[in-house]
Amino acid sequence: WILCCSILKRIRRENRRRPSPSKAMRGASFQMRLSMLAAVCSVAAADFRVKFDVMTADGEGSFVVKVREEWAPIGAARFKELVEEKFYDDTRFFRVIPTFMVQFGLSGNPQESSKWRSLPIQDEPVKASNKPGYITFAKTGAPNSRTTQLFINYVDNARLDGMGFAPFGEVEGNGMEVVKKIFNCGEKPNQGKIQAEGNAYLDKDFPDLSKIVKARVLGNDEL
Repeated sequence: WILCCSILKRIRRENRRRPSPSKAMRGASFQMRLSMLAAVCSVAAADFRVKFDVMTADGEGSFVVKVREEWAPIGAARFKELVEEKFYDDTRFFRVIPTFMVQFGLSGNPQESSKWRSLPIQDEPVKASNKPGYITFAKTGAPNSRTTQLFINYVDNARLDGMGFAPFGEVEGNGMEVVKKIFNCGEKPNQGKIQAEGNAYLDKDFPDLSKIVKARVLGNDEL
């Protein structure tokens, strides 16, 4: 998006400087170039969908998250990167508060958690509110602390907007029916132990946790 804005400014400068036989011709050329830029930028900022195959107390299920890149392009890009790296495959929902949200995004492999924990992303403006079904990166009170952890809002958590929690997508259709079947473990699992021991700790001490079997970006032919 930043690149598109830069190109637009350049087109405008060149349009002002470039001599033209007539205003009409110059205007037509300018509009054509703007149309081409719009087409490029619409691809660059295109929404995409991610399907989560999960295992809950009710058995197998799935839900789809529609990512809206214009809401939070930095968060959207990191999420897509993590999904394509299969980071969320075979991970657990480790913090579940029915009156608040459900949290996940710590790898079952401690080495993976350590790797991504050292690669935080920049904060960005909050353009969409934390409504029910909206998905957002978790973060600490420190600036630029988003890494891999995500949460899906169970209720309207607009109070988080002013704290810098920027939603980047939403659960589509009746997907929240599946999300609400995620096992309610409260806040019992220790995040420090998850990071240090991964699924070995969770499967031993919290065998009933719901899990993500697989997450993948859907192709255009699957939409």
